[in-house]
Amino acid sequence: MLATRITEDLFQLAIGSMGLPMIILTVNTGSSSVRLAAFVNDDNELTELANARHDLAAGEPGNILKEFVRALGAGRIDVSAHRVVHGGTKFTASRLLDQEAEREIERLAPLAPLHNPVALRWICETRKALDTSIAQVAVFDTAFFSSLPETARTYAIDHALARKHGLRRYGFHGLAHQDMWRRWRQLKPGVPDGGRVISMQLGAGCSITAIDKGLPCDTSMGFSPLEGLVMATRSGDIDPALVAFLQRQEGFTLGQVDRLLNEQSGLLGVSGISADIRQLLSSQDEHARLAVDLYCYRARKYLGAYLAVLGGAEAIIFGGGVGENVPAVRARILAGMTWCGIEIDSEKNNDAREVSCISTRTSRIEVWIIPVNEAAVLAQEAATVMAAKENQSLEENPHE
Repeated sequence: MLATRITEDLFQLAIGSMGLPMIILTVNTGSSSVRLAAFVNDDNELTELANARHDLAAGEPGNILKEFVRALGAGRIDVSAHRVVHGGTKFTASRLLDQEAEREIERLAPLAPLHNPVALRWICETRKALDTSIAQVAVFDTAFFSSLPETARTYAIDHALARKHGLRRYGFHGLAHQDMWRRWRQLKPGVPDGGRVISMQLGAGCSITAIDKGLPCDTSMGFSPLEGLVMATRSGDIDPALVAFLQRQEGFTLGQVDRLLNEQSGLLGVSGISADIRQLLSSQDEHARLAVDLYCYRARKYLGAYLAVLGGAEAIIFGGGVGENVPAVRARILAGMTWCGIEIDSEKNNDAREVSCISTRTSRIEVWIIPVNEAAVLAQEAATVMAAKENQSLEENPHE
């Protein structure tokens, strides 16, 4: 259901002085849920009108979309923006969707089998449920990392084989890290070019990114979202030899290994109790404690590595459901980091709400909590793409 339901009066108030503003629908599909939002865009100023979250099993996409727009009361949608997890090497920026682009997203489905097919279905259903003339924009989760340095994106495997199959580190959670960086720039305009920032997106999926002057230098997720940090049900980094070992010793198929590492590992696998870190934090079970310790240790290890990559940092940023809402996890990850100038204020950390700085006044590196708003990124990207389209049209037809 709508988390924000606007009345007709509120809608008219939002657009009253805007003439004919652009109404943007954002569709953020995951492997098990979809988040919808609507924005008014006037001269690149975005105002969120409504948002909702649904489990994918809750109903048909067309019906969910129609009900959202009906309850919105906007009367029209001008453009829809879709999060597409994998854009491969071809899609390095947001773009208008057409048949060629949709075919390429489908071709990339083996690289993101839980996400790209779902996104394609919602793209198709949006076209059918609303209006075939509505412009649709794809915003790629991998695009933010398209400029990763060669040493950060390359696997040390046979070069010809890697090139043939596109075997490289792509990075994921790009929208989240981009949003944290964007909001950090707004909070600290005096830091030249935004400086050096390490952003942590901690939720069911977890990733950490090193950013220098707006450009990612490295990120923990790689060829797939499995690499890197310990997550709710994903293992993160493992020795690849484990795959062959399990096939030989347990008779596992590739599908069984894939399910083990993606759905039965991480916090759930280590604890044997739950994938919810808050439940594990309240448990006295030794495996629950180990799972939490491993989760925080892996994040701290990556943090140290990225401080080395950047040569220091101006800020550490926490985002995501766990990063924003679980003080104990933030405290454990940053424990023992005074050697590099990170000091957090325990009271600020425990009391933090919304956007907050939780470091002490003497900390050489600031620590921030910045709630992630992927919908706003989707809407802004759609507005940018549509503005570029309009400018191109004016250049091609200056007398229209």
